[in-house]
Amino acid sequence: MSHPDKAETGFGVYVHWPFCMAKCPYCDFNSHVRHQPVDQQRFAAAFARELATMRERTGQRTVSSIFLGGGTPSLMQPQTVGSILDEIARHWHVPQGIEITLEANPTSVEAERFRGYRTAGVNRVSLGVQALNDPDLRRLGRMHSVEEALVAIGLAREIFPRLSFDLIYARPDQTIEAWREELARAISYAADHLSLYQLTIEEGTPFFNLWKAGRLVTPDGDHAAALYAETQEVTARHGLPAYEISNHAVSGAESQHNLVYWRYGEYVGVGPGAHGRFIENGTRTVTITERHPETWVQKVETGGHGVVEEEFLSGEQEGDEFLLMGLRLVEGIDLSRYERLTGHSVKEKRVISLAEQGLIEYVGNSRIRTTPEGAIVLNSVIADLAA
Repeated sequence: MSHPDKAETGFGVYVHWPFCMAKCPYCDFNSHVRHQPVDQQRFAAAFARELATMRERTGQRTVSSIFLGGGTPSLMQPQTVGSILDEIARHWHVPQGIEITLEANPTSVEAERFRGYRTAGVNRVSLGVQALNDPDLRRLGRMHSVEEALVAIGLAREIFPRLSFDLIYARPDQTIEAWREELARAISYAADHLSLYQLTIEEGTPFFNLWKAGRLVTPDGDHAAALYAETQEVTARHGLPAYEISNHAVSGAESQHNLVYWRYGEYVGVGPGAHGRFIENGTRTVTITERHPETWVQKVETGGHGVVEEEFLSGEQEGDEFLLMGLRLVEGIDLSRYERLTGHSVKEKRVISLAEQGLIEYVGNSRIRTTPEGAIVLNSVIADLAA
């Protein structure tokens, strides 16, 4: 059976580099610190093998974007990045000029490798700046200063056709005025894309323990909502409106790779702890690999891949995920696609009720999207629609 949505939403490749120089106290991503140099050749060979296995499963496809995430991919040598990109191109069709993003830290050590990454084929870099004041950078456990970050931003703008950077807001004691100023300053350095995340306290992180002990106070719901509203307003005023809850871009500069996720496209994920979602034999398959880096390498070397968990989604599950991803986007979702995935339509009275509450709105005949009010309570909107 052919799947109805293969062509329209893209096919991405995600590569996870799991190592970091230090673990940030707010981070719950799969990242690991190693005090001995990592054997990059061994890891590159493992990426090559896992990519080959994934190619066997997906068949010949045209790649629409590649994303090297982490961890800290900018700890990779440029030749490691080059070898991974070569392998992807060996297995699938990679058209000229597609978006190839690498996440990088703005420390001077890593910025020195920027030209090497560009030569290897990277054409977009995403910098983990996180804050534009030094006390907050220290508090967030970052290894760079504001000055270093600005040098890295300048260098990235010079070397890469496209650049994005991340900031974290709703930090302890952050006022609306301070954030407004910091955001305007960030926009003056930004090229065409910004990712702006509210600080969330994740269980199992040092920040969670401090927060539980009352030693870390984050903004309450109202203050966080006011910071979010301010973020929308300032970015829109400066020509970088939100196209997704936490992502802002000049028109046409949206992250093509992240759009694959939000538009519920397909992607393969390789590397420790990577997730993939692709159509195999007419069914959307979820793959999750071993999180521990050295264990992942051993698994790949002995069995050709590090996948430890697989799931085959029902149409109902696909529909839920489609709502969850697509309603984050300002463009919203096409309800007829929900119907194709699940075999039934969303209950119309729920849509009408949410629209009456001002939480969603119709865009054309079969599209809906959340309103700014709905975006703040997104999870309950989705729960309502999926019920």
